[in-house]
Amino acid sequence: MPTPRPNLDRIPSAASAFADGVRVMARLGLARPGHLAAVGAATARWGPTVATLYAAAALRYPSRAAVVDHRGSITFARLHARSTALAHGLRASGLRPGDRLGLLCRNHRHFVEANLAATKAGLHVVYLNAGFAAPQLAEVLAREGVAGLVCDAEFEPLVDADFGGPVVVADGDVEARASMRDTRRRGRFPISMLVAHPTSPVLLTSGTTGTPKGARRDWPGGMSSALGLYQRLPYRADDVFVIACPLYHAWGLSQLVVAASLGCTVVVVPHFEPVATLEAVQRHRATVLAVVPFMLQRMLANDAVDRFDLSCLRIVASSGSALPATVGLEWMDRVGDTLFNLYGSTEVGQATVASPADLRAAPGTAGTVVPGCTVAILDDEGREVPDGTTGRVFVGGGGQFSGYTGGGTKESVRGLMSSGDVGYRDDRGRLFVTGRSDDMIVSGGENVFPGEVEELLLAHPDVVDVAVVGVPDIDFGDRLAAFVVRRPGAALDGAGVRAFVADRLARHKVPRDVTFVDDLPRTPTGKLLRRALIA
Repeated sequence: MPTPRPNLDRIPSAASAFADGVRVMARLGLARPGHLAAVGAATARWGPTVATLYAAAALRYPSRAAVVDHRGSITFARLHARSTALAHGLRASGLRPGDRLGLLCRNHRHFVEANLAATKAGLHVVYLNAGFAAPQLAEVLAREGVAGLVCDAEFEPLVDADFGGPVVVADGDVEARASMRDTRRRGRFPISMLVAHPTSPVLLTSGTTGTPKGARRDWPGGMSSALGLYQRLPYRADDVFVIACPLYHAWGLSQLVVAASLGCTVVVVPHFEPVATLEAVQRHRATVLAVVPFMLQRMLANDAVDRFDLSCLRIVASSGSALPATVGLEWMDRVGDTLFNLYGSTEVGQATVASPADLRAAPGTAGTVVPGCTVAILDDEGREVPDGTTGRVFVGGGGQFSGYTGGGTKESVRGLMSSGDVGYRDDRGRLFVTGRSDDMIVSGGENVFPGEVEELLLAHPDVVDVAVVGVPDIDFGDRLAAFVVRRPGAALDGAGVRAFVADRLARHKVPRDVTFVDDLPRTPTGKLLRRALIA
């Protein structure tokens, strides 16, 4: 098999990449003596972990707000002290370095505190989905070997009575369970803890096709992705972040890490709601908003963006699922050219970034490669295909995960890992992702990727949201079925949907079935649950 050659002319030399990194670090103030001294002191105590980022921020900016939530704000110094006490309390509860701690919380300060405490105690965090039902939670806790759990009070009833480890309730007191306050108090009498060793957090995949897998990440490998983002997004050390996407998801967590590394304040909302999110941006004069694409759709659909002053925003960073071209253009037309589209996955990390200029020039693009990464489009034999030709997307770089906790990994070719997507690259090096390889529909012998049809229908003025799936058909093998969310008051019918597609795409891409629904089933990060629609 030939060795893939992923456009080596587009990969900067190691020297130029290092020089670029130094310039960016200097711009952000990360190379100043005061910052380097704080990082050195924090690293000496907590090792190369995420706890070091917060400890360094506590030394440099002790009175600066680290997290703002519905309870108010907590400073870096207080968060650092409380998380250290909680780390001792978790150890006093019987947890030992190397154990796995489940974290089942919504977006608030206690999520961040528990995350830091686990790292300081040498525990591997398993980030649990807030949408789990009791059976799914029990399955994941058992499969991942979770020895203890920190959860919100609303999730405590989901925990099986037979779960043998300590359960700490983060945001309230629950009978027969320890509160986070009580656990902290147990940590007033510190027990010996060595310098924290690098931990391997476990992030769960999106689970759109079944029970989510556990994807293990080794710290500090993920920092290479963050360094690439520093170079491509105009972050500043005085930014205020609003993170609307779940912190337990890779995208939300990565933005939390970026903010911590800069010593920036993070504003979090426990549940995404368009008005509440935009209100938080306006109230706190946020400069960075981290979202997933369906959140942009929701904010545009109910005209919430027009009711708030969003002039403070410099960066609207969107990732986690495909950004429809029409949504990106509408956002920039109504809010401003602040939108950055990032492409990656839990397994491969961040791979590409599309700037506002990219999205204007080539709507729908996933952008160009993040410094430190490699992206190649390969055919089924592992050979790189020419620009403009669709193939499988493979990614290389330090952001790759370390494997699934249940065994196995993603397909790799010469060190490049499959993202599971298909797409192509244009002659400017911009990546376009056309769909998931396992979403492809074969109808009448023709291959159809539903994303193309969905993208087109989203451009219809009466369509708010849409999903296209393949359903069994005696004559065609599969036929296309569209599930459409109409704008309130719209008179669009099935014939109108089919005619709109037939006028613009090939005949085999026209949905034969059209069903109108009030909402589409999605994960908390906005990914379509196509299997639920097919069922």
